[in-house]
Formats: sequence, structure tokens, C-alpha cells
Amino acid sequence: MALFVDTHCHLDASEFGADEPAVRARAAARNVALCVIPAVAAFNFATVRELAHAQGDAYGLGIHPLCTGDAEEGDLDLLNAELASRRDDPRLVAVGEIGLDYFVEGFDDDRQQHFFHAQLVLARKYDLPVIIHVRRSVDKVLKHLRQVGAGRPWQGIAHAFNGSEQQAEACIALGLKLGFGGAVTFERALQLRRLAASLPLDALVMETDSPDIQPHWLYRTAAQRQDGQPQARNEPGELPRIAEVVAGLRGMSIDALARATTRNAIAAMPKLAPLVDSLIDVSVQNHKQA
Repeated sequence: MALFVDTHCHLDASEFGADEPAVRARAAARNVALCVIPAVAAFNFATVRELAHAQGDAYGLGIHPLCTGDAEEGDLDLLNAELASRRDDPRLVAVGEIGLDYFVEGFDDDRQQHFFHAQLVLARKYDLPVIIHVRRSVDKVLKHLRQVGAGRPWQGIAHAFNGSEQQAEACIALGLKLGFGGAVTFERALQLRRLAASLPLDALVMETDSPDIQPHWLYRTAAQRQDGQPQARNEPGELPRIAEVVAGLRGMSIDALARATTRNAIAAMPKLAPLVDSLIDVSVQNHKQA
């Protein structure tokens, strides 16, 4: 079976805690060969780096839009310093998670945009792809990408994409891949499922956003939670089952989708290439020995 790349999972989240090694082992057993762990604030820059190195994964460094309320200007200086000192780290593959969020209320829009714009500038400075949070913010995200990009295409991912077909095409035109995860498994997500079925195959990457964005088989409604059923935790090991849904929507095999989306992940974040190649070599060797 082909190998998967989970292009977005927060394995450092407190929801995993001491169970994280078992979570990662379950994912590996299900052919999720590589996870990309994005930082969300300066406080976890070291955590995601150390975790990625410890378990053979990859990471990004950035300040999440929902963390901008507590962020300081000095955090951008720290990010700049980290990107400079880690530029030769083969496991540092992107600037992220960065972006804009207009779903959660109460955040200073000017502040969000300031941090996003500044981090795009840093991504260009260090020639790194971007992992972008685009929740109800695609048009403003595109505006900043065009301003900072100045006509040059980007590499990276519009994470958990849930916009219109026109917005999807605009993201693709700027060079971004679109991240699909648990939300696409809900039958009522008609627009998202249409996009998953109809967008060019080379525009799609797979992600879980673990421990969040549960697929439908893990999701509990408010009524169920009120009745005492806890919200189930998402894991990168759910990625193949999520991918089965996307493969079914596109009328293709799961192996073909895995191969394509892994290629796309490498196109979005080129420093993944040697990491994936080494894992494929190990997988082939293990298969021969078996």
C-alpha cells in the first residue's frame, strides 16, 4: 500500500499528552509515514522541532492567528531568529501555522493581519513554503499573498480549505495546494465534497488537523455530549479512512490517491522529498524481508 503524509497535525497538543507515542505508532501502522507538525506560537517552537526530530517527522514554525492576541512584536523577532538558525534543518519544511480567522469572534483584525503579513515576509526571506489558516478569510489571505508575493507564485497549503470554487481556483493559481481532512467525510458538506471530487488531483493534499476536525465517525453532537458522550479525539491514524472518502468521491483507488497526494505534499513543501524517499526505501526493504 502507498504511504500517506499527514500535512497538518498538532501532535504536541495537550489532548495527546503521554499517549502521543502510541498515537504516532498507530498512524505508522496504518501507513501514515510522515506527519507535519506546525507550531502555533513562540512557546511551542522548540516543542514541535524536538518532537519532529524524535519521531522522524517534519515541522513548521509560525504564529497562529488565534494566538496573535497574546503574541508580542518580539515573537516575530524570535521567529526570524529561529528560521535563520534552523534554515539548514532538513525537518523544517514551512512557515506555519499562520493566517487569518474570522470565525472566532473577539480578535483584533488589524493585529491578525499585521502578524500574517509579517510572517509572509519572513517566509519569502527564507524561501520557505507557508501553511495557512484560512477559516472564513480566503479573500483577505489572497490579498496578502498577492501583496507580498509581488507576482511570484507561492508554495504551501491552504489548510482545512472550505471556501468556494472560485476561491479554490484563486489559491491554486497562486501556487497553493488545498488541505482536505475530516470535514469532507460529512455527507452534508456538499460544497466541500464537490470540490474534493472535481478539483484537479494535483491540487489536493491530505491532513487531519489532529486532535481537531474529527471525521463523522468520531464526531459527537451537542446533544450527545450533553448525554455524557465525550467528543472523540482525532488522530493522524484516521487519515487513510478519510482518504477513502475522498477517493470514493473521485472514483479512484485509495493507493492512487495516496501516491498523488504524497507527490502534492512534496510539491507544496519540497524539503519533504528526501524524508519521504527515505521512508519509501525502508518500506520497500521491509516488504522484501517479509
